[in-house]
Amino acid sequence: MAAPLTDDPSLVEPLHTVLDHLTFSPYPVLNTETTKKRASVAYILRVNPSYAHWPDDNSPRPSTLADFFATPWAQHGVPEVLFIKRASRKGDRWTSHIALPGGRRDPEDADDQAAAVRETSEEVGLDLEAHALKCGSLPQRLVTTHWGKKPLMVLCPYVFLLIDHNVPPLRLQPTEVASTHWVPLRRLLQPSQRTVVFEDVSSRLANQETGVKKWMLSLILGKMMFAAINLAPTESVFSVETPVTSPTSTSLQDNRYARPTPYSRLRATATRLARADIFQQFPDPPAEGPLQLWGLTLGVVADFLDLMPPHNALTLWTYPTFTPLDVRLSIWLLTYRFKHRKRAELQAGTYLPSDPNTAPKPDAQSDDSHRRSFGAATESMVIVDRFGPGDVTTERHDETGFHGLGTGIRRNKTDKAAVTTLLEGYYDIVRRAVAVALVGRASMLMVVLAIAWRRWRARR
Repeated sequence: MAAPLTDDPSLVEPLHTVLDHLTFSPYPVLNTETTKKRASVAYILRVNPSYAHWPDDNSPRPSTLADFFATPWAQHGVPEVLFIKRASRKGDRWTSHIALPGGRRDPEDADDQAAAVRETSEEVGLDLEAHALKCGSLPQRLVTTHWGKKPLMVLCPYVFLLIDHNVPPLRLQPTEVASTHWVPLRRLLQPSQRTVVFEDVSSRLANQETGVKKWMLSLILGKMMFAAINLAPTESVFSVETPVTSPTSTSLQDNRYARPTPYSRLRATATRLARADIFQQFPDPPAEGPLQLWGLTLGVVADFLDLMPPHNALTLWTYPTFTPLDVRLSIWLLTYRFKHRKRAELQAGTYLPSDPNTAPKPDAQSDDSHRRSFGAATESMVIVDRFGPGDVTTERHDETGFHGLGTGIRRNKTDKAAVTTLLEGYYDIVRRAVAVALVGRASMLMVVLAIAWRRWRARR
């Protein structure tokens, strides 16, 4: 468990601003004809109080965001997010991954948000209705597999803020959750925590290939590389439950010595041969490494983090690629213009005035006014003010990486997740790039074989 952060209230006020605007201006509901399956996750925030400003148990319970952030302990606390590590389950696509509490929507759920509340209660025993404020949503996204060709479900992230500092201990469902971890927002934003993870190519396909087919894919394409964050929790809870032998079972341990019979010796020999694992039937479980946030959950988290100062969460996000150098080079060449086009697509329509005091004030009769007065500090290569007397464009010459490629809070009601926008059409180009790399390999092999053939003929 990491040591608690020192008193750092710098993110508390921006967090209040973000949650206030998400509450009054939620993202639209995504309905798609490609899949009817929907799942919801809970992005649960809390403010961890500092030692010098501990909450008073006798103080009245806040009922609004304004009341909560007006309390002294909240003003001097450290904002944190709750993550879960999924239980290890055979056949589960997301086994042992770092995720947010949540799951699929059931028919009895009133809506997607109700599904997030129910799943959180079932998985970690946290009653969001009793201990949290509902703070709107983040962009919904269509989850796909098979390199973006096969839709799986619509993912609906909802934001909650715990307003009680002394909620009951979390109760983990051992079949679903291996552990829970509270991680400070400040650490999620630190560049030093960024890394990459490597994943088998077959795990990105619809049927998760095995055997010879999986070996061939790994030989040809190596592994996929994804951006990730090393998590440094301040508080963790682990599930320690193990299956209990049925009381009616008669398979009790017998430590008494007995002379081995021919059958027992044969059985012992067969067991040793089976467990010799010369055919790798029982691969060793992966070693317990650092907690790494990546993939779908990182995309959801990045949408929120880029709303927080310094608004650069996606500057450290990278497109997925492969480990072989020729495949990486092919992907880089074919996606170069694509990435620049996506960057311009995200920047278009974002309100980014140089002076936050000049931003339009919220209007209770206009949902768009909440969006216009928010997200003013995001960096970008091209800053466009589309809400003034005219479009003002300012070129930035210090742009590196993907500055400002966040969700922002945009003018229109068709906002999509930033990472989703970046990846739309990306895997189509990746498939072509992989084909080009394989053709290049085949061509090089043919050239080598032709040279070898000529030399062999010349020696004869």
